[in-house]
Amino acid sequence: MNIIGLLLLILFSMIHLSCSAQEKEIEPNVAGSFYPSDEKELKEMIEGFLEKAKDIKREGRPIALISPHAGYIYSGGVAGYGYSAIKGFDYKNIIIIGPSHKVAFKGASVYVKGVFKTPLGPVKVNEALASKIIYEPSNIKFIPEVFEKEHSIEVQLPFLQSVLKDFTIVPIVIGSMDAKTFDRLASNIFSIVDERTLIIASSDLSHYHEYDVARSMDSNVIDAIERLSIHDLENLYSSRKGELCGYLPVLVTIEVSRMLGANVGRLYKYENSGDVIGLKDKVVGYASMGLYKIPFTNDDKNTLLSIAKSAIREFVINKKRIDIDVKNPVLKSDGAVFVTIKKDGLLRGCIGHVRPVMPLYQSVISNAISACSSDPRFEPVKSEELNDISIEISILSPLKKVRDINEIEVGRHGLVIRKGFYSGLLLPQVATEYGWDREKFLKQVSLKAGLYEDAWKDSDIYIFTADIIK
Repeated sequence: MNIIGLLLLILFSMIHLSCSAQEKEIEPNVAGSFYPSDEKELKEMIEGFLEKAKDIKREGRPIALISPHAGYIYSGGVAGYGYSAIKGFDYKNIIIIGPSHKVAFKGASVYVKGVFKTPLGPVKVNEALASKIIYEPSNIKFIPEVFEKEHSIEVQLPFLQSVLKDFTIVPIVIGSMDAKTFDRLASNIFSIVDERTLIIASSDLSHYHEYDVARSMDSNVIDAIERLSIHDLENLYSSRKGELCGYLPVLVTIEVSRMLGANVGRLYKYENSGDVIGLKDKVVGYASMGLYKIPFTNDDKNTLLSIAKSAIREFVINKKRIDIDVKNPVLKSDGAVFVTIKKDGLLRGCIGHVRPVMPLYQSVISNAISACSSDPRFEPVKSEELNDISIEISILSPLKKVRDINEIEVGRHGLVIRKGFYSGLLLPQVATEYGWDREKFLKQVSLKAGLYEDAWKDSDIYIFTADIIK
């Protein structure tokens, strides 16, 4: 054999070995400790958990689950409620996002090819989908050793095998993460999701606090997840007033779920280890939750308009902010909102939040007040104008960075442009009202930001959709 043939043979062998390593079967790490290693015993245990949760209130098809990952004798009963909520749905692709407990690393590791084994049988990795999430420049890679002793993915699998059929998984383990990696990971996951995909964030809550302290901390975290509030979860975590061992997996899951239209979280079940085994000096908290897209009803829309009108009237006449208590969980979820005021069909004020930084109804109040009093383009609204103005509320979806301007659909998408310290936003309905095409829309948002009209060609462009209430 000549030297070239030998080199080709060695190269082929290296490729073959690399592929074989990726295709290997991942043996269970915690079978026999976190859950039974005997198939029959494991089935019976999970069936018992699901039976106790059979009367769960089902509210449609969850976009995502938050599920604990402790030993089943501690958290299996709680996990059963989440898996009971998805039983009977035809999910085919399951994206499981967990924290790394054994290996410290930067970014996210996506297992791209192979099989994960449990006592209930093998679960195949969806190679086609997993490979689309990989983006090495943002530290989203395949790092095999991350999965070798990790349990946060594994403990979800027997439950999935008990409630679903013919599914594949995309396992993702997160280490530490900067904003660039977070945004890219969320964007890449969003790009592969369809109506038969479920996202699971694997996380326990507080660790090793006294029983009442743990319940208080966990209540704060659950409330923030119910409102899909990344902002509040970040504050709770940084101030140590709330804990999640899967903090980043939960944040990523909320972000992607929001991009998919989720607007509310539901708590299925909460317990801590003190509720299970009776020892309450150092407990660990567990919650099972679902993230849902609940369409705004006509009553919801009318309530938001009424809140905006009351906020404007009270501020214009009495210079006071209204103080109201809203019970509707959809209106209490964090929302990005713009409030537009018009008079005789002409703009009279428009202010808003690009990101969801407070509950939806509070954002409506704040931006209604700002639109009538603080838009620098207009004088504050006067009391004698109140009967002549109309109000429009735009509830924004999360921003999505544009990689090709052909992604922009005029009439459906709003635009945000960012270049250095300059930024500008135009709502979707503006292009329709003025009859702009895509290029005109891009030029106008550039000018709105205080830039030259062709600045969009070398700036960051983002699109969003909006629920418009008027």
